[in-house]
Amino acid sequence: MTRSKSKSKPTANSEAYLRMYRQMVRIRAFEDQANALYLSAKMPGLTHMYSGQEAVAVGICEALTRDDKITSTHRGHGHCVAKGADFKQMFCELLGRAEGYCGGKGGSMHIADQSNGNLGANAIVGGSMGIATGAALSARRLGRKDVTVCFFGDGATAQGLLYEVMNMAALWKLPVIYACENNGYSEYTKTAEIAAGSLLARAQAFGIEAFQVDGQDVLAVNELAERLVARCRAGEGPFFVQLDTYRYHGHHVGDINREYYRSKEEEALWKAERDPILNFGRWLDAEGLASEDELAAINAEVKADAEAAVAYALAAPFPEPSQVGRHVFTDMIVA
Repeated sequence: MTRSKSKSKPTANSEAYLRMYRQMVRIRAFEDQANALYLSAKMPGLTHMYSGQEAVAVGICEALTRDDKITSTHRGHGHCVAKGADFKQMFCELLGRAEGYCGGKGGSMHIADQSNGNLGANAIVGGSMGIATGAALSARRLGRKDVTVCFFGDGATAQGLLYEVMNMAALWKLPVIYACENNGYSEYTKTAEIAAGSLLARAQAFGIEAFQVDGQDVLAVNELAERLVARCRAGEGPFFVQLDTYRYHGHHVGDINREYYRSKEEEALWKAERDPILNFGRWLDAEGLASEDELAAINAEVKADAEAAVAYALAAPFPEPSQVGRHVFTDMIVA
């Protein structure tokens, strides 16, 4: 096992740091608006908030190019934003509007953004593991330098598919990074009660190098991701990363009374002491890279962008009834 901690970088990277800060703020603002849409009964179905885990998605996706691929989870808004998605198209998708990334048919748990390499969220726990590994195999077979990151939660380590694909990836040295977001809970159960032994050891059993990193520290995540992505491009993959993080909301937006499986005191402690945005903002201020006023301006600008995108999506048209079969069936014949 290798643990990764952040180190101060030269101030020459200030532009990249501010972009990471903005991207984390964008995720938080998106989730705040999505939660409000659900609570006001304007959004159909359930959604799963990513708030609190922003440093994971941003730290990793900032190490990727647009052509690199990711696969996501039912808690996938953060990955979609971090990979470059547009607020308006995302909210249109959540609200079932025609201008959404999937024409309004995917919704929260199946949102995808092919233009930025996001192969899609997946409502099935661990359901994207085969897709991610297949994308990495495709890159290898076609001689491309693309890297694929497979995001999944700690609960998905109970899925047998993970071990099948890790075995294949290790045998064929595929350019894939298995990113396990360990937020401490598998739906309503503590991870320690559902996962025996070490998560890292499970990957190491296949000869895969495994790393553990503080998922609340965007610099630590980004530094590790940059190293592993470069090694994947050099043919040294696959890799497994355990990112220790925390979700602020319940398992889904309807999971409000959750004292039976975790305390309000625990939630308050993480928000006060371990918030990835607040702590990174304090670091930027202490390093002289951005003042409190500059950070507040970014927050206000992003919040306004999110509110405008929601207003746009609420006024956007629904798909035409004639489109119900589009993207469901195909006339393509494979010889």
